[in-house]
Amino acid sequence: MSRLLILALAVIAVFAGFSAHQKALAQTAEAAEAAPKNNGKILIAYYSWSGHTKKVAEAIQEEIGGDLFEIQPETPYSDDYKTVVDQAKKEISDGYRPALKNNIENIAQYDTVFIGSPNWWGTIAPVVSTFIEQNDLSGKTVVPFITHGSGGEQNTITDLEKQCKGCLVQKNGWVGLSSRTWGISGWLKDIGFKK
Repeated sequence: MSRLLILALAVIAVFAGFSAHQKALAQTAEAAEAAPKNNGKILIAYYSWSGHTKKVAEAIQEEIGGDLFEIQPETPYSDDYKTVVDQAKKEISDGYRPALKNNIENIAQYDTVFIGSPNWWGTIAPVVSTFIEQNDLSGKTVVPFITHGSGGEQNTITDLEKQCKGCLVQKNGWVGLSSRTWGISGWLKDIGFKK
């Protein structure tokens, strides 16, 4: 009888050890999944007419680091809201791509590119489209962030994705009202850029 008891205790000990080992493996896998991915060198490129998108870009940089780059049209847009609204509507309707005042040097050095734009007529600003078309983003992870007055996401992220040939566009981009930045830290964590 004592041999049977010893055998039963030995079997229980083996199963308990196996169970503890499986639990430790599962916890290790969960920790690896939750840890930020190595996203390489980060560029945060943005266009900001009103300053809202710039504020969001700076908040992203404060959270994860990276290089900031302001996309600027060669001919600045008017400071008058109505004039800009009319111009943006025409540019988008015509598929116009304004020339850039500046461009990023050596975009090849970046693995991840955050691209920020205001929502203009349901899509990204034409000057952001110029930036995308003039830079080879293939093989890079592209993370969109969009600001808006009340239009929400609309087609901004899907249009950006169509223009980014050969790159992986993060579908869960940031879409924020005006210059509000609350929630950015949680969003960056959700998409794997922060602990």
